[in-house]
Amino acid sequence: MKVSVIVPVYNRERYVGAALRSLVRQRDDADLDIIVVDDGSTDGTAQIIQQIMAEAACVRYVAQPNRGVTHARNAGLRLVPPEADLVTFLDSDDISTAGRFAQDLAHFKADPALDLTYGLMRLVDHIDDDQLAAAPGCEGITMRGVSLTTALFRQRAIAPLKGFDENFAQAEDLDFLLRLFERRPRYLLTDTVAILYRQHPDGMTKSAHEQMRRGVLQAVLRSAQRRKRDPSLGNIPPVFDMSALAGAPPKFDDC
Repeated sequence: MKVSVIVPVYNRERYVGAALRSLVRQRDDADLDIIVVDDGSTDGTAQIIQQIMAEAACVRYVAQPNRGVTHARNAGLRLVPPEADLVTFLDSDDISTAGRFAQDLAHFKADPALDLTYGLMRLVDHIDDDQLAAAPGCEGITMRGVSLTTALFRQRAIAPLKGFDENFAQAEDLDFLLRLFERRPRYLLTDTVAILYRQHPDGMTKSAHEQMRRGVLQAVLRSAQRRKRDPSLGNIPPVFDMSALAGAPPKFDDC
């Protein structure tokens, strides 16, 4: 089965190489089509991507002016070929865990009616970028949060959504998932840890966190309004662990 993986990136020369290598190492598990959308990087991001492309023909690269991650993800969706059975995403500073695709593809092969799998994410404070794994002695928490990257979607299931709402600068992923689940897809919650989510000081600023909070509230409100207007839409199933977004301090364990 062909799997298109969309990787938006902006000024991530420090991390993007490891993110892409974590995908490329799974070429034997799936027919991978890795679409990297460079959203106007001004550092060495492009050079690192090109080095990996020289070794992996499954990696494609497109550059665009800086417009934000929502636009970058939509640009990637437009490049997904019709023959791609499945679509997923990876953030350019995270790691796709070894064996993730092999485990999830088995579910789709067993159930042709399955629209998506939705797995787990592991937040870690230190990643070994050589081993592409959590570093020894790191701290982490495993959860089923709001994440495009832990999901694997049938292309036919997400096509009616017509991409991401570009009015969202943050929480476009939550809006996308809510619109999908409102359509009552056939889904499977798996115990696969699909990604290592890298916690690092180059992440969100305080202002971005506030923008995210507003985006989450907007996405939830819009979902409620849609479902009120259209009774044919389904309620959102209990697939998300929202505690981290609500500000509750996570309880970490040893990796």
